[in-house]
Amino acid sequence: MLTNIGVPGLILIVILALIIFGPNKLPQIGKAAGQSLKEFKSSTSDLTQDVTDEAKEVTSIIKEEK
Repeated sequence: MLTNIGVPGLILIVILALIIFGPNKLPQIGKAAGQSLKEFKSSTSDLTQDVTDEAKEVTSIIKEEK
C-alpha cells in the first residue's frame, strides 16, 4: 500500500500535515506516534516471548512423559 505513494505523494502528505496541524504541533505528533510505535513493538515482543516460553515448556513436558 505505501509503496505506491512515491515521493510526490509523500510531499503532498507532509504539506497537508503542516497546513492542518501547523509547524508547532507536528513535532509533538511525531513524538507521540514514535512512542506509540515503540510501545507496540515492545508489547508484541513480550507477547511473542511469552508464547515461545510456553511452547518450550509444553515441549519439555511432552519429552519428560515419553
